[in-house]
Amino acid sequence: MPEISAPLIAWYRRNARDLPWRRAGFGAWGVLVSEFMLQQTPVTRVIPHLEAWLARWPSPTSLAADAPAEAVRQWANLGYPRRALWLHRAAVEIRDRHGGIVPRDVDALLSLSGVGDYTARAVAVFAYGDRHPVVDTNTRRVLARAVEGRSQPGPPARRDLGAMSDRLPGDPVEAAIVNAATMELGATVCVARVPRCDTCPIAHVCAWRAAGYPDTGDDRRRQARYEGSDRQARGAVLRVLRDASADGIRSVELIADWADAAQRDRAITSLADDGLIELIDDRARLPQ
Repeated sequence: MPEISAPLIAWYRRNARDLPWRRAGFGAWGVLVSEFMLQQTPVTRVIPHLEAWLARWPSPTSLAADAPAEAVRQWANLGYPRRALWLHRAAVEIRDRHGGIVPRDVDALLSLSGVGDYTARAVAVFAYGDRHPVVDTNTRRVLARAVEGRSQPGPPARRDLGAMSDRLPGDPVEAAIVNAATMELGATVCVARVPRCDTCPIAHVCAWRAAGYPDTGDDRRRQARYEGSDRQARGAVLRVLRDASADGIRSVELIADWADAAQRDRAITSLADDGLIELIDDRARLPQ
């Protein structure tokens, strides 16, 4: 955002949270792991898991040498455990295709398991200092309000990258700061429900504020309730198998007391289809 880069950068330098992945020397592997973990998971939950993960597997090669089951087990209660499996696969790909070094090129990053537009550009920008637009939910909210005058962003779209790219300074260092500052602004000030407009460094150019804060609706997809969901059943199955021995347990013993037997069976089948568990004869175990 060329016309507001200066206030955004100044605000960020004064107010940015001290997060592990923002510290000097954190490294591309650490950034990649953090981005996997931060998908749909709050920062406060991620930090202790991230530190434990990197202490155990300080490089892609060290993770690739371990079994996928260990990645799923270490993921613990972070949620969306397919991310653990994808991260393990990405580590194997980095070892086998890139000599154990997280690639810098966006297309090479996009070819890794579980890596999408946001994660690829985040690694290229925050680990390697390249100039790319980095767009997450918080960025989209800031753009929707400040530029489009909307109360909430629409669903993610490819045009979001262009909208952010058009507003980045030419200098890669400043562009990286503006990317980070826009995300930070959306996470801490331009929040979804009660934005703190009185402390916003770009309130003077915000189209939504100028329009009188209209409610333009929210057409984003809503996440289903966790309680009573298939996700909850899947999580219960994985909790049992994380605590089981390497050869697992008998399938009929997996959450045998679950109230909805059909949901239990559906959870086990879907976990096997996703590669998160293995069903061998009459037993279930984490992937070896």
